Amino acid sequence: MTVSAIELRQPPIRRQSLWRYWRGGLQGSEFTWAVAFVVPYIAVFLGFVIYPAFYGLWMGSNPALYVEVFSDPIYLNTVVNTLIFLAFGVNVKLFLALLLSGFFMRPGWWTKALLLVFVLPWAIPALPTFISIHWMLNGEWGLINNFLWIVFGVDGPSWLNSRWFALGSAVFSHVWKWTPFWTVILLAGRMSIPQEIYDAAKVDGATGLKRFLYVTFPLLANLYLVLTLLATIFLLGDFNSVYFVTGGGPANSTHLLATLGVVRDMLELGKPQLGVAVVMSALPLLIPLVIILMRKLRTAEVQL
Repeated sequence: MTVSAIELRQPPIRRQSLWRYWRGGLQGSEFTWAVAFVVPYIAVFLGFVIYPAFYGLWMGSNPALYVEVFSDPIYLNTVVNTLIFLAFGVNVKLFLALLLSGFFMRPGWWTKALLLVFVLPWAIPALPTFISIHWMLNGEWGLINNFLWIVFGVDGPSWLNSRWFALGSAVFSHVWKWTPFWTVILLAGRMSIPQEIYDAAKVDGATGLKRFLYVTFPLLANLYLVLTLLATIFLLGDFNSVYFVTGGGPANSTHLLATLGVVRDMLELGKPQLGVAVVMSALPLLIPLVIILMRKLRTAEVQL
């Protein structure tokens, strides 16, 4: 059987075409600089994203861990706390952000000055913010209870010694901290709506509440949905709000999944595998949210 010269040359041609594909239009030193800039990012991505993710999956792969997790009554209370935190933390802050973004659309220098003050809670670091709130809620000599005693002559509640007071305080702290961030995003969305649309709606009689219901909100609906998904994903991994305000107390009754796995299981009990299993138990909720978010961003344009 004879082999022609053309057949012998095919593999080198294919390899050369593949090499040209990866090089693109870069030649000489341009390709060298491109490799020099890309390699560090690939190394960081592999070292700090891919490796931790697969290592965590490996640590939480033992089915016996989940038997222990699901039989823990504190874990069941933690799931309830997480759902309550998601329901109130996400919806309250985004609803307030939607309303406040309309307020800050008003013209005038005083509105801009108020906006500058309003974003300060989000701009300052989270750690001193939540620690300050923790000490303000102290039942004996905290700022809030002292204020209630001096002004109204009543004893304030023990904010951090009751499960529901403590959990409510953590939700309030989270909403207070992050509402300015989402307000600024929705404010940018409102500002991108062309004024001509509002002028046409005014001619048709859409003013006041009708203007918001039939013009503003429909144009912001996709953006609001995307922000809701993002806020839910961020809140599932939130650690600071509960850990620095309530510490998971009293008696581990205000933990979220993130704090229960890290604080109690990893740090206090010294069981990192169990802590990873607790955190990974949120994946059945997290993965569908990520898929919905990616599909929403890919298949629909955010109408502004």
